[in-house]
Amino acid sequence: MTRKRLDAAEIDAALVTLPGWKRVDGRNAIARSFVFKNFNEAFGWMTRVAMHSEKLDHHPEWFNVYRSVDVVLATHDAGGVTSLDITLARTMNSLILKGQEDQAVRS
Repeated sequence: MTRKRLDAAEIDAALVTLPGWKRVDGRNAIARSFVFKNFNEAFGWMTRVAMHSEKLDHHPEWFNVYRSVDVVLATHDAGGVTSLDITLARTMNSLILKGQEDQAVRS
């Protein structure tokens, strides 16, 4: 997958298809906050994301407290958002389990 930095129009077009994701002010990155029912669901989701991240060789910046996970995605060697970040954001959204959608789709 390419590590070419996306331009603003490409990022905006991708964000339209990524519920809950937004641009990060002052930085070429995208972010989303996920809130789960409890710590086990949050950590389980993080574990599933980690497995996909390893396959992509692309890893998120994230912060977890109890049932909340804040994520920022940017490709450091490209200096901003690339298709890898969009792919990982889609994967993160798709890995929300049934019954977690109402909780996790907060931004």
